[in-house]
Amino acid sequence: MTTTLPKLLLIDDDADDQEIFLSALAFIDNSIHCTIATNGHDGLQHLSATEEALPDLIFLDLNMPVMNGMQFLQEMKDNHLAKGVPVIIYSTASDQQTIRQALELGAFQFYTKPEKFSELVGMLHDLLYPATR
Repeated sequence: MTTTLPKLLLIDDDADDQEIFLSALAFIDNSIHCTIATNGHDGLQHLSATEEALPDLIFLDLNMPVMNGMQFLQEMKDNHLAKGVPVIIYSTASDQQTIRQALELGAFQFYTKPEKFSELVGMLHDLLYPATR
């Protein structure tokens, strides 16, 4: 049985966090494709340019310049062809008000960035391969 690898979009302005995220994906399966955008505006541009090959999941940081995660989420869910793509908030934020606001804007799930690499690998594995939990 062949399984299709998920296509991911990570929207995060922090180069260290991008590298750790990509390393965790490679640890799980180095053939998983992940595109990176450095802010919400770039993320929307990427989605508009790839409408036929939308990602399966979007991982979204909240605190970014130009267009932050909440602004991206609002714009995407209001009027974008990718509005059906699940958005997973992946942020250092952890307060209940921020979590509630993100979920109300249409985020699929909210994860506070884990401190340990092994926790990130576990989180990503569970999200990408839920049947194997």
